[in-house]
Amino acid sequence: MDNSARALDPVYRKVVWHLIPYIFVCYFFNYLDRVNVGFAKLQMLDDLHLSESAYGLGAGIFFVGYILFGVPSNLMLAKVGARRWLALIMVLWGAFSASLLLVRDAHTFYVIRFLTGATEAGFFPGIVLYLTRWFPSARRGRIMAQFMAAIPLSGVIGGPLSGWMLVHFGGGQANMAAWQWLFLLQGVPTIVLGLGVLMALSNGVETASWLSDAERQTLRDELEADRRATPTTAADSFAKVIANPAIWLLGVIYFCVQSGVYAINFWLPSIIKASVGQDPAVIGWLSAIPYLAASIFMVLVGRSADARAERRWHLAVPLLMGAGGLIIAAAFAANIVVAMIGLTFATMGALTGLPMLWPLSSRYLTAAAAAGGLALINSTGQIAGFVSPYFVGWVKDAAHSTNPALYSLAGVMVFGALLTLSIRAKARDTAAPAR
Repeated sequence: MDNSARALDPVYRKVVWHLIPYIFVCYFFNYLDRVNVGFAKLQMLDDLHLSESAYGLGAGIFFVGYILFGVPSNLMLAKVGARRWLALIMVLWGAFSASLLLVRDAHTFYVIRFLTGATEAGFFPGIVLYLTRWFPSARRGRIMAQFMAAIPLSGVIGGPLSGWMLVHFGGGQANMAAWQWLFLLQGVPTIVLGLGVLMALSNGVETASWLSDAERQTLRDELEADRRATPTTAADSFAKVIANPAIWLLGVIYFCVQSGVYAINFWLPSIIKASVGQDPAVIGWLSAIPYLAASIFMVLVGRSADARAERRWHLAVPLLMGAGGLIIAAAFAANIVVAMIGLTFATMGALTGLPMLWPLSSRYLTAAAAAGGLALINSTGQIAGFVSPYFVGWVKDAAHSTNPALYSLAGVMVFGALLTLSIRAKARDTAAPAR
């Protein structure tokens, strides 16, 4: 790291401490709201007499709404500003997530999951867009890893918390089942955090009252230098984004990453249950182990990617690691120790692939096209959120085992790694190394 880069560190530390902690907490509940049906499933299916396929469809239909509304939502954020739009969609999706306690049959499950996905669609690509307005691409590997570490942390905390809720409220308090309390108590905080966005976040560098004039100018200069370093072939309008094959390639790679992620998120509790039995508390604590390892691994890989200004291998290797972990978990399902080792490697690899993809997009998107381009990549990848859980549920109903599905999804992740390595290596994966 040269002296000029070191001189910028205090400014970026200040930005990180003003933005990342609150965004991190918001994303923690975002992901918890998205995947807590994996724990609710342990009791909800019997109460509502739902099949495994119906659960898989309900888990996946969330992403139909997510995919349809991802691009429009991000374009709206670019027009009305991050604070107001993020606050609105957080309040809405938190309300819909909590209202899952009202589900009485498969049809209402499908409808509420769809509406939750539609309202949540703009949050993640909106945050990615928001961070591009603060950090140059050379710093985005570690920033994305720090922000997205909320995903494994939601598993570290959310697993034991969800298990505790299912046990604590198991007696049916206030005429509500334990899984209903789970949806309520994990949905309401999102509404509160959404309202807090209006006070906690600034729309961008120009409106941040906590920056000095000198700090504001430093950030302007860095972002302008990053913009000038963007390749001249990068798309600069949404029409060019749609016509750019590289954007679609990144979307397909993201689909491969998410195929492994959602297989783990939605089915990890059930896979553990098959090995250790019914106790929700035990399932919750065991499910935390893979996510804890992933939270550490994700940050370390993000730092390594920025330090080496390298993106392709830092994405491909975790994907291969995730595929290997799924194969081990399936092959040794009867041995809980070996299966947990496999699930841990699968979770570490799959979740680390998430933040490692986004810095690659700076090769192909100018600032003008970022809103639509990032949302398009995200929406394409999120198709896996529908396909993966439904596919696993269908296979389990048909074969009475998740193993064939896990082998198939491992193959998808290997394919994603090969696609990543097919991207031609460039001297500039980021604006500069190790800033």
